Amino acid sequence: MSSSATTAGTGAGITEVHPDIIQTHILTRLDGPTLASASCASSRLHDLCIEENLWKRICNDNWPATADPSVQQIISTFPAGHRSFYSDSFPALPDPKRHPGQRRRPESSGEMIGKIETRELVSAVDIHYGDQLLYSKVVTTEASSGWFMCSPFRIDLLDPKEIVPTSVKLDVEGEEEKTMKSVEENMRLSWILIDPVKKRAVNMSSIRPVEVRRHWLTGEIQVRYSTVMACAANTAGSSAGGFVNCKIMVTCGAGKESGDLQVKEVSMQVEDMEGKIISGKDSLVILQEGMDGKRRKVEVGEEKRMYELFLESRREWRERKQSRERRLDMVCIATGVSIFMAFWIFVLFR
Repeated sequence: MSSSATTAGTGAGITEVHPDIIQTHILTRLDGPTLASASCASSRLHDLCIEENLWKRICNDNWPATADPSVQQIISTFPAGHRSFYSDSFPALPDPKRHPGQRRRPESSGEMIGKIETRELVSAVDIHYGDQLLYSKVVTTEASSGWFMCSPFRIDLLDPKEIVPTSVKLDVEGEEEKTMKSVEENMRLSWILIDPVKKRAVNMSSIRPVEVRRHWLTGEIQVRYSTVMACAANTAGSSAGGFVNCKIMVTCGAGKESGDLQVKEVSMQVEDMEGKIISGKDSLVILQEGMDGKRRKVEVGEEKRMYELFLESRREWRERKQSRERRLDMVCIATGVSIFMAFWIFVLFR
């Protein structure tokens, strides 16, 4: 069989297609994971797939907040630009496989601070409802002052009393369960923390909410996102050690007349196994470990299962703590009674 017949039978190979056609009409249609896979197919495709504008488009499409000029400037300093940023920020969990009780050499506060190079944290946040972008914002948090280091870690996206109106119909009279389910299924949040000094980023939000509930007093809907991370015991300054939970709370209400969804509060905090909010200093250490650590693919529903496991572990830890405290109380009472009886025996028989 002639080579011309073979070519006619099999069609032209990818190597015979003009590079401009591949980049303009093929690669621009791919998402991030597919583009990364295509880059491994051949050296020629690799050279075409690492083009900066391709990854810039993908980042801006996935996370509109990254189009902000200040974020663009930071991403330009990353080793491979938008490709490095996407690799850091693509939905994935920091690997928590280290055993919760595993200990490492204790570090003093001075040693911990000495390892922290971060001077500020940049938050690129996007909130979607279905295919609709509800809100997008970039917030810079100063992270080097003594006040930040010693205070409970908290980043607020909205200013006090700021309300973000949307066109999403929230309340349907008499259909409470349907409303809550709709919020759980449709509201998505991405919170990418960027360290400009280390040139690393990490997405600290679960892909979907791990919990949606109404506040018992105000009636507002509270949407919780969660990422559970492992840390060595006492790293977070807590006797519980083990795991910490990065929680993001979105508080929503409904317009009095229109019933449209309104975003009233968006905040991030890091809590330990005791339920205490961790200080800025300890949070930086944990977030730095999250940025530098390995990532792993997120399975459907895994983040919610990890959050429920975190709550169960917290409940068990509290029960053990209460049991120890009860035993200690009994010992103290018994000791006090013994001393009291000994004193009266001494007085009576003196």
